[in-house]
Amino acid sequence: MKLIRDTWLIFRRSLVLTMRQPVWILFGLMVPALYLFLFGPLLEGAVASAGTGTNAFNWFVPGLIVQIAIFGTAFGGFGLIAELRNGVVERMRVTPISRAAMLLGRSLRDVVILMVQATIMIVLAIPFGLQIDLPSLIAVLGLLGLIGLSVAPLSYAGALILKSEDAFAPVVNAIALPLLLLSGILLPMALAPDWLQFLSNINPLTHAVDAARSLFNADWGNPNVSLGLVISSIFAVFAVWVGARAFSRSVA
Repeated sequence: MKLIRDTWLIFRRSLVLTMRQPVWILFGLMVPALYLFLFGPLLEGAVASAGTGTNAFNWFVPGLIVQIAIFGTAFGGFGLIAELRNGVVERMRVTPISRAAMLLGRSLRDVVILMVQATIMIVLAIPFGLQIDLPSLIAVLGLLGLIGLSVAPLSYAGALILKSEDAFAPVVNAIALPLLLLSGILLPMALAPDWLQFLSNINPLTHAVDAARSLFNADWGNPNVSLGLVISSIFAVFAVWVGARAFSRSVA
């Protein structure tokens, strides 16, 4: 009960601070929105050539919301670095609050913001021809929550270790950008050469993107769904464990 109460307190505090500057929620949508408006209309031929069996935007939008999930949560560590500099985390050391709750509360805030951003992106894509199935949409949002919980704790752990925006930013970009490009969020990997397809297949994010696309299009029996859910769940548990250990050591 103490962990749940403390997590709720940290979550509420973090969400209130975010809502005081809602412009950052919109900034997180800018790049995916540009891809949607300027790149999405060019995909009809590529998606048809890859034999995906769906229209371009039903293939493209799930990848875009996974992109929001990755970058939105991967850069969450910047806020923690600012709190470290301002002594917020230092003051928390003298309180009996659970160290795991300090991680979970922030991470759940990131997941909620992610859900809002993903919903806005989906609404923006409807005029382009995106077709929505409500149960499938709910399932995809659940998968996005797992992806967020796989990335946000690692971001906070990295922030606690590096303690500097100058070091944190290039590390996040060096990890997140290759993973996203290799996951096939922009173009079908079926069009890629064999060596690039091999790298994509060993990228865990690829399976999450494939699962999101299958769920979004109500292809519930696709093996990509179970594989993506299992991999995302394992990574979420691992990330929470790593992040909790980082908080326990740094805020002891």
